[in-house]
Amino acid sequence: MTEPALRFQQGTLTLEGWTAEAVQKVFGKSIWSWDARSLLWRAPAIAYPGIEEALASKSEGTTNYAQQWQTVNFAKVSLPELRAEQQQAVDSWLASRRGLVVMPTGTGKTEVALRIMSETMCSTLVVAPIRDLMYQWHQRILRALDYDAGIIGDNTFNLKAISVTTYDSACIHMPQLGNRFKLLVFDECHHLPGMMRSDAARMSMAPWRLGLSATPERTDGRHDLFTELIGPEVYRLAIDKVRGKSLAEYSIVRIPVHLTPEEQARYESLGLQVAEFMRDSLENDPDFTWEKLCANSAVDPASRRALNAYRAKQAIEDRAAEKLRILEDLFRLHLGSPMIIFAGSNAMARDVSRRFLLPCLLSHCGKRERLDYLEGLRDGVYPAIVANQVLDEGVDIPAVKVAVVIGGMSSTKQAQQRLGRILRKSGTHSAILYEVVCQDTNETIKSRKRRASDAYSGTRHRRL
Repeated sequence: MTEPALRFQQGTLTLEGWTAEAVQKVFGKSIWSWDARSLLWRAPAIAYPGIEEALASKSEGTTNYAQQWQTVNFAKVSLPELRAEQQQAVDSWLASRRGLVVMPTGTGKTEVALRIMSETMCSTLVVAPIRDLMYQWHQRILRALDYDAGIIGDNTFNLKAISVTTYDSACIHMPQLGNRFKLLVFDECHHLPGMMRSDAARMSMAPWRLGLSATPERTDGRHDLFTELIGPEVYRLAIDKVRGKSLAEYSIVRIPVHLTPEEQARYESLGLQVAEFMRDSLENDPDFTWEKLCANSAVDPASRRALNAYRAKQAIEDRAAEKLRILEDLFRLHLGSPMIIFAGSNAMARDVSRRFLLPCLLSHCGKRERLDYLEGLRDGVYPAIVANQVLDEGVDIPAVKVAVVIGGMSSTKQAQQRLGRILRKSGTHSAILYEVVCQDTNETIKSRKRRASDAYSGTRHRRL
C-alpha cells in the first residue's frame, strides 16, 4: 500500500495513500478531488492551512513532504520606531496573520511590512507590481533587515529565503515556488485579483498573507476575492486622520481651460461622427455596445473610422494648447520648487518634455534612465519631470511638494495615487496639487469622478 503522504506539485497539493472514505471523514467533500490520471487526491495549494490543521487534529501517520519554508534569523534590524497608526496596523495583522492593511500613500506601509517580517522571521516572498518596485523592496529589505534578498524577475532567478518578485513573475514561477514561503506580502495588492494574477496566490501554500494598498477597491468588483486570496481587511487608515500629521498638509486647486476655436470645432465634429455611427448601429442592432465597436474595428472600416475619430477626439482634449500655457504660468509661480507633471498620454508627456526641455519618464524607460531622472529631480539638476502612468503608484520619489495633473483617467484610485506622490512629510512644508481640466469636454466628467474621493474634498477652483 502507498505510504500516506502530502506533497506539493505544480501549484497544487497531492494526497497519496488515502481512501475516499478516509478523505471524506477527515476533510469533507469540498477540498480534495480525485485525479484519475495520477491516481491520487488533488487540492489547490491555497487550501494548505486548513489541510494541515485537519491532518494535525484528526489524522496520524501522513508524512508532510509539501512544506519547505524555513526560519530566518536577521543579524541586524534597523527599523525606526513605528508611529501609533503603524503599530496598530502591525498588531491588527499579527492577530490573525492574514489580511489587508489599507493606508494612504506616504503613511509607511513598507515600514509596517518590514516590521511584520522582522516579527515573523520566516521565509517571505514580496510581490510588487513593477520591476522598479521590486528593486526598491530589495533595497529597503537590505537597509532595514541587513538581508540581501533574492530577486525573481527581470531575467534574474536568484532564490533565497527572503525574495522579491513581480506579479507577472510570480504567476510564472509559483508552480515551483509555492511551497517555499510561509509569508506572502502583496504590495499594491489591488493588482492581485486579475484573471491571471490571482492564480499566483492560489498556487501558494503560504498560511500567512499580507496585502498592502492605499486603494484596494476595483471597478470590476474583483476586490471581493481578497478574502479568499489574502484574507479580510484587518486595518484601514483614513487620510483625514493623518493629514497634516504623518502626512503633509495639502490643497488641491482645479484650473479650468478651454479649447481654441479650431480645436473646439474639430472636437465637436469628431464627436458627431462617433455619435452618428453609434446611433446607426443601435438602429440595426439594439444590443450594439462600445465593446462591439472596438471588436469590429479590426474587420469593419466604418467601425475603424469611428474608433479613430474617438481617439482623435480624446487627443484634442488631452493635448490642448492652453494646458501648455497654464504649465508655463505654474512653473513661474513655483520657480525653484521641484515639480511632477502627470500627463494623460505618452504623446502629451512628450509635448511637455519638448516644450519645456524636461525629462520624460515613460514605461519603456530603462532602469538607469529612471534613476537618473529621479535623482536629478532630488538634487535640483532637473526642475521638474513629466510622466504618464509610471509614477502613479509605489515608486519612492524625492520630497516633491508640487504636482500638476494635466490628464488622466477618471478613477479615484489614480487620483489618490497621484496625490500621494507629494504627501510625504517634509518638515512643515505643505503640498499643492493642480488639476488642469478642459471645460466643455469629457475631461470635466473625468474630473468630477476623480473628485468623488474623500482625498479631493475641499478642492478650490482658480483661473490663471
